[in-house]
Amino acid sequence: MRTRLLVVLLAFSVTAVAAFAWPLLLVTARERTQQLSIGRTADLARFAGLAQQDDSAQLVSEVDRYSALYGEPVIVVNASRQVVVAAGLSVDDVAPVIDAALRNQPLPALDTVLPWSTSDVLVARPIGTGSRVIGAVVMRASVRAAAADVLRGWAWILSGAFAALVGCVLLALVVARWVLRPLAELSLGLRAVAAGQPHAHVRGRLGPRELRELASSFNRMSDAVSEAAEQQRRLISDASHQLRNPLAALRLRVDSLAPRVVPAGQSSYRSAVSEVERLESLLDSLLAMAHAEHTATRLAASPDPAVCVPAVVVLERLDAWSISASSAGVSLLPGDIDTSFEVHCPEHDLSQVLDVVLDNAIKYGGTSVTVSCTPSAITVVDDGPGLSAAEIPLATTRFWRSRRADHPGGSGLGLPIADRLITAWGGRLLLQVSEPSGLAVIIELPS
Repeated sequence: MRTRLLVVLLAFSVTAVAAFAWPLLLVTARERTQQLSIGRTADLARFAGLAQQDDSAQLVSEVDRYSALYGEPVIVVNASRQVVVAAGLSVDDVAPVIDAALRNQPLPALDTVLPWSTSDVLVARPIGTGSRVIGAVVMRASVRAAAADVLRGWAWILSGAFAALVGCVLLALVVARWVLRPLAELSLGLRAVAAGQPHAHVRGRLGPRELRELASSFNRMSDAVSEAAEQQRRLISDASHQLRNPLAALRLRVDSLAPRVVPAGQSSYRSAVSEVERLESLLDSLLAMAHAEHTATRLAASPDPAVCVPAVVVLERLDAWSISASSAGVSLLPGDIDTSFEVHCPEHDLSQVLDVVLDNAIKYGGTSVTVSCTPSAITVVDDGPGLSAAEIPLATTRFWRSRRADHPGGSGLGLPIADRLITAWGGRLLLQVSEPSGLAVIIELPS
């Protein structure tokens, strides 16, 4: 936008300066040409007057001195085209001009003298008045002095135009900065809000009044959005904590009922225990989600320089999940593990992401799960039933669970938590269909 605005302002400035400078250039050249014409006409009138007075000696003297002083040849002839006095010109050189002057025909106006004009011009005047022409005076006038004067005049005009253009350019830069700087700050503010930075404000002290008002409105909006997000996070966290104590008490009471449940009520009792366990899992997931949201907000406001070695985290989590995988009849296999690099992410957050992915792979996978680690990504591939192409975009949606019979119920928050955590650190969580069957989870690592 800044470039487009500057182009428009500079184009207008150049047009305005040219609109003023071009007429001045033309007026300067035409004025100097008129001065040349008037001056040479006056000189010819002087010579014609002397010729009418029949003062040959004075005429010859002045023509010679004029030609020597100005370097412009002059010739005076009578009505019979006989030379009265000649200084550098002959009748043959200017015969057409002499004929026109003797017929009292006016010569064409002088062409406008320009800085690059070099050709001499012929000016003539008849001697006598009306139909009684007794001779003619012809002069070859030089335009070099006039061209030099025009060049000097043009130089002053162009210098002024250049100075005006520089002033317009500086003014355009100032105006563009004054108008666009608030917009640039608003753009940065919008990026900060989109990244989750709380209470992202922009300075509203510069720019037009409308943009200052817009900046104030943006700051109020940012505060409202941040407050709403904080209240939502606090609600989830507080509700999870407040529900944990009564849920723990409920679990103790349910467990204490186990010896007293009659055989006919065992089915209902097991269902109740399963629901209590599901509630506990849901609360844990809600707390984890609140932590993930808090981490994303904190990183947006103040980036964390924490780093870790992904290969070490992968090997630790493989060892931790090996017993659970063995109990489920799943082979947990390490693939290519590159230990030569670090990533910008703390070890506990990457461990939490891997725990979610490995838990799903063991729970929903087939007979084997392979984990690879390269500088670009950690890949977890299973050979289970996987997800369909339509289900993959929904898998990272909160509380979404597959309706397949072979997919046991869960909280629907595992993958959304993993996605939020890894995204907060600048990575990505991708899900792809694995051939011939299964699901591939790719954790693109932050650089």
